[in-house]
Amino acid sequence: QVQLVESGGGLVQAGGSLRLSCAASGRTLLDYTMGWFRQAPGKEREFVAHITWNGGTTYYADSAKGRFTISRDTAKNTVYLQTNSLKPDDTAVYYCAARRSNNWANIATMWAYWGQGTQVTVSS
Repeated sequence: QVQLVESGGGLVQAGGSLRLSCAASGRTLLDYTMGWFRQAPGKEREFVAHITWNGGTTYYADSAKGRFTISRDTAKNTVYLQTNSLKPDDTAVYYCAARRSNNWANIATMWAYWGQGTQVTVSS
């Protein structure tokens, strides 16, 4: 089992930045990929980015490229999502996820472990 706890969400004006954190515990993560998804009211959960724990290979959704950066700190067992140039359309609950694979995966049902989510609200 992998436990995930997100933090760092909040209210920010358009153009601002937030750094989201996801603390992982429960088992070694060497063969895991860590990801971020988001879900706005009335919409499906949407892939944002993911990173392999071993090697740090990253992959981004088109909506995140150039504005968001995913990273991990292996010593702290923590994954980060730096979000810059935020827009009102980025408003959503942001979820951290984990899956035991190093393959690319951008569909929520392919991910086994989830955090409780952290709210990001971007005002215009």
